[in-house]
Amino acid sequence: MSKKVLVVDDDPDVRTFVITVLEENQYTPLVAQDGIEGMEKIETENPDLVILDVLMPRGSGIRLYRSLKTDERYKTLPVIMLTGIALRSFLKSQKVLAEFKGGEVPIPDVYLEKPVEPEDLVEAIQKKLG
Repeated sequence: MSKKVLVVDDDPDVRTFVITVLEENQYTPLVAQDGIEGMEKIETENPDLVILDVLMPRGSGIRLYRSLKTDERYKTLPVIMLTGIALRSFLKSQKVLAEFKGGEVPIPDVYLEKPVEPEDLVEAIQKKLG
């Protein structure tokens, strides 16, 4: 059975791109348009990996990332951040720091900046899932 990968992004073009890359590499894509829907899918579909955007209008990726990294059930669920924000900016963002309430922000498993080449995305997925 192929591994399930949840794509959480509000941009339909990005979702289509990532879904295509996943399907071409024999992964089963799951889709959510924001962090709230993403958490629902995580709870019901039990994905093997999450590809997560940071900035989304409803249920930010920052909030979902925090939920995953502070919940014992999901702490080990691999997350690839796929975003237009530089990693340094993400780690220093007041919004991120506020979500973690002064605690240390865990560095994402993999952090890719948009636009990303399909080969780089596949390499990151394979690195996390084998």
